[in-house]
Amino acid sequence: MDKQGFFICVEGLDGCGKTTQTKILVRELRKRGYAAVYTAEPSRGKIGKFIKRYCLHGEKRVSSVVEALLFAADRYEHVEKEIVPALKNGGIVVSDRYLYSSLAYQGAAGLSFDWIRNINQHAVAPDLAIYIDVEPETVVQRLKPKKSVMENLEIQRKVREVYMFFVEKGELVKVDGNKPKREVAREILSIVLNCLEGAEARRI
Repeated sequence: MDKQGFFICVEGLDGCGKTTQTKILVRELRKRGYAAVYTAEPSRGKIGKFIKRYCLHGEKRVSSVVEALLFAADRYEHVEKEIVPALKNGGIVVSDRYLYSSLAYQGAAGLSFDWIRNINQHAVAPDLAIYIDVEPETVVQRLKPKKSVMENLEIQRKVREVYMFFVEKGELVKVDGNKPKREVAREILSIVLNCLEGAEARRI
């Protein structure tokens, strides 16, 4: 793909403030003249809607293999229909969850990272991946009453361990989500603007 835009994904535990921060980031980028686009996973497509209804909000969690395959299929459509077209138009795409969510949630359930990456070979690599870190105990308190099958302390602890593994590998940039909302937003914006300036300099 001849990619002219810039692709950012924002990751984190359920209830970490990720969606709020992603939308703030898009708004701040637009104020500065960037053609920023907000998107999210599960997507708005048919598979994404199916995941929300029957997997995330079902009576109990389905097989981790089924989860991973459904998210990979949804991601394929998301990439082809939303992410790639926006990037080709030179936009800055900011995704509320992406491939690292599959690695974290299904990886924490015991699936191989290599296998998850293999079924997601179609996924465009993000230029920047941010992880908003909040303690599992905190997010579980925020999430009462529970809204999805993922929102329990044991799952969130295991998921955080996986996210921190990728932070340590240098694939995710960690931001402290325990700070006040405005401070978190300023830190994320600063990281993004620095990356955008670097990307623009390399293109000159």
